Amino acid sequence: MFSAIASVLQLIMQPCYDLTGNWWVAILLFTVIVKAVLMPMAVWVQWNSIKMVQIMPAINRLKVKYFGDRETIGEKQNELNKEAGYHPLLSLIPLAIQIIILFGLVDVVHSITDSGTPGTEFLGMVPVEDGGLSWVMPVLAGLSAVLLGWAQNRINPLQREQSKAEKNMTNGLSIGLSLVLGVFVAAGMAFYWICSNLTAIGVQALCNVIMPPKKYIDYEDLAASRAELEELESLEGERKKKWWQRDPLAKREKADYKRFFNVVGKHIVFYSEGSGFYKYFKGAIAYLLGHSDVVVHYVTNDPDDQIFAIAEKQPRIFPYYIGEKRAITLMMKMDADVVVTTLGDLDNYYIKRSYVRDDIEYVYMFHHMTSLPLTSTKGEYEHYDTLLCVGPHQVAEDERMEEFYRTKPKRHVKAGYDLIDEEIENYGRLVAEGKADHERPVVLIAPSWQEDNILDSCADDMIEGMRGRGWKVIVRPHPEYTKRYRPRWEALQARWADVPEDELYFERDFSSNETVFTSDILITDWSSVFCEFAFSTLKPCIFMDTKMKVQNPEWEEIGIPPTDITLRNRVGRSVDPADARSVGDVAAEMLATQSEWRDAIEQVRSECIFNLGHGAEASGEYLLSAILEKQAARNSAQEQG
Repeated sequence: MFSAIASVLQLIMQPCYDLTGNWWVAILLFTVIVKAVLMPMAVWVQWNSIKMVQIMPAINRLKVKYFGDRETIGEKQNELNKEAGYHPLLSLIPLAIQIIILFGLVDVVHSITDSGTPGTEFLGMVPVEDGGLSWVMPVLAGLSAVLLGWAQNRINPLQREQSKAEKNMTNGLSIGLSLVLGVFVAAGMAFYWICSNLTAIGVQALCNVIMPPKKYIDYEDLAASRAELEELESLEGERKKKWWQRDPLAKREKADYKRFFNVVGKHIVFYSEGSGFYKYFKGAIAYLLGHSDVVVHYVTNDPDDQIFAIAEKQPRIFPYYIGEKRAITLMMKMDADVVVTTLGDLDNYYIKRSYVRDDIEYVYMFHHMTSLPLTSTKGEYEHYDTLLCVGPHQVAEDERMEEFYRTKPKRHVKAGYDLIDEEIENYGRLVAEGKADHERPVVLIAPSWQEDNILDSCADDMIEGMRGRGWKVIVRPHPEYTKRYRPRWEALQARWADVPEDELYFERDFSSNETVFTSDILITDWSSVFCEFAFSTLKPCIFMDTKMKVQNPEWEEIGIPPTDITLRNRVGRSVDPADARSVGDVAAEMLATQSEWRDAIEQVRSECIFNLGHGAEASGEYLLSAILEKQAARNSAQEQG
């Protein structure tokens, strides 16, 4: 193949020599002709690079929105690439062509030097073999690559927007390749490579004239998106591990992975994304441990998950630390009778159902009490076999979605919600201890962290409307808000810094929920915290009608009223953000009619939650019955076999 390429290249090289009478000048002219022939491809690559830079603002904002979730970011970025028509590997094609040309030049250079023409001796010298003056070629090749890298970092539309690490890697590879070529190939071939590096700068400059990046790229938006990402990254508590440092958790993860698959006959596995999810599993796990001899296997992505401390006191809990990446493989190779998670979109994204067993029952345990069509993504529960439903609304909503999307029916268990049972109990304890009593009313502002939430849209007017009434107002942001939008949070506090803390308090410690359950009124937007507050304390809420949090744009077509909307005026009152100053009057009316609200909310609670006070028992009973059913089926199959 390379001899054929050499023949084609010779057809270009020979006329160059005939025209110039000098092989060095001929090689330079040959390089220019090759660049000219490949110019359409260079323009194509230029357009591809511009497309990438065009979507960089969206990519940066994806990284902000899904911060730390590499898999989701990767999936969303792939979608953006496809929509924009960007091809990540296209930029490698010119390099591949240059390498092919270089191999073809081997025979061309040999034919030149073999001709014995005066002045061609140096063309055929190879530094590693001949030494001497030929060692100047690797140095010149490396310097040409340095110059090319310096220029590309400034005029290449894609390379100039890359991170410092990416630029260093790209330039380092180019310099290294040039040095190696200069050492191991003939001087004539190295000279071509030097000419190629230098003329590539001119080609890029010409591409910028033909297709000016500023004409197609919104650099202001790019800078703004980069600032958002850098602001978020600067808030990370831990220093990132350097690329040369060994992951200190790698050995532990590998050992736990091996230990997990060494256990044969696992009946039930709980999969958790972090320590905070244990509270949803806790009641069901306690029931299984107290009413059976089942061993609970608990896989978590969090190396500091509380389950490890709990397992030290409970020998029938087997915990495993498995990072997010390795969890993908673990879940695909899962071998258990029942798998319980709070993970949405099973099988839609990176966490898949097992390909080892097709009879595993996948059980979804809800970590909220609200609507499915509105707050869940399309198909979020489609690949589960069983849903442990909180109340009748979730059963009706999922059955309607199965009908609407024509998906397979699932088992809907009337489970209830152990977390609210525990919160009701904890609230009763606070009341008994007198911690829920106040000298003056307490109003809590606890919004979501989505865009256009209370803190970003109407907090100042709300606070102004409640001042001077003798109340204590507590502002408790979502922890995610303080992490993502710290400057906004600090600016809000600064605007009200002159107000005494006993009148207006900005909460900064989120380790306890005591302020949530000891307040007299909750003000929120679309946060599900209202369910926990209203149903545990039987006190009313004020809802600011900010932009609604919608996960499924088809929710209206599904045709069933979401509880996130229907409950708002059953457990509280809705207020337009434009009328935020009226919140004080609404709250005053609620404080004057607390007993009426208590009776109304208690009625709503009884309608919305299965097995109130016994959610853990109901969930545990079902999971145990599912395990026993699997065992019975397996025993029956063995007897028949």
